[in-house]
Amino acid sequence: MLADKVRILNFDGSLLRQTRLIERYRPEIVDLAALGPSCRLWANQKTADTIKLALKPKAKHCVTFLGSGDFHHISQLLAGQFTEPLTLIVFDFHPDWDILPPRLGCGSWVSRALEQKNISKALLLGISSDDISSPAIHTGNLKALKDNRLEIYPCAHKPTRVLFRNVPGNKSIQIRRSGLARDIVWTELQGRNMEIFMAQVLQGCRSRKAYISIDKDCLRSEHALSNWEEGRFSLDELLRLLKVIKETMDIVGLDITGEYSEPEVSGSIKSFCSRLDHPAEYTARGKPSASIDTINEETNLQILGLLGR
Repeated sequence: MLADKVRILNFDGSLLRQTRLIERYRPEIVDLAALGPSCRLWANQKTADTIKLALKPKAKHCVTFLGSGDFHHISQLLAGQFTEPLTLIVFDFHPDWDILPPRLGCGSWVSRALEQKNISKALLLGISSDDISSPAIHTGNLKALKDNRLEIYPCAHKPTRVLFRNVPGNKSIQIRRSGLARDIVWTELQGRNMEIFMAQVLQGCRSRKAYISIDKDCLRSEHALSNWEEGRFSLDELLRLLKVIKETMDIVGLDITGEYSEPEVSGSIKSFCSRLDHPAEYTARGKPSASIDTINEETNLQILGLLGR
């Protein structure tokens, strides 16, 4: 069961400015700031091993805050602490399902998590990026789609075409024949009854235990300001979906990313990738620091309140 305890893995200082959250919940703060620049966007094995040593096994059931979405790959280390059968449920603007290096990166951590045999299925909700369109989709984990271990439910998205044969039936996609190509028509969340649809999706999950990861960049900018693009979920929609999961599944762990922090990185290669990956029109751009912290903190408090914290 999800513990009452709240924890902050402090990579970037973004949560330390949220004084209402800290005063109300008295979270355990794990100081990992020295690793922030080397861990942002991706982590090598040495850094990952150092982080693992800082993760107390008894704290794995906490609600854990990670800071910027640049550290979303730490979710794979958190989910990796569990050995029982799990359903991984991810809310994100991006699918984070890339199969290319780096192994432990914020754009590929879902694929790494699916290497865990105890994760029977991953559900990706609220995707709004072009990462599930051609040509980017070809570096995504299409095998997991074929094997029915991955289901993607974007907010709204155009069909896209990929080249593979013989895809088994999958509730997340509809397949139309078109020679060797297949047009994937993603099952969209917008315009649906959120509660009924979420309940139907969860019925298809073998494991009733769930690990949840929330990147707040899936939300509209009035609810989250980050160094990434703007999502399409309202906070109310996110909370309604979480409520169904809470009432249907046994949530064993949960983490939250999507704060704003200046992308400080170490090394010329990572600096180049940071400039290339981060969008020019990120949602926190030009906003006063106080407004950024207030908006992000309020959303965090709303999520914690829904979870009964």
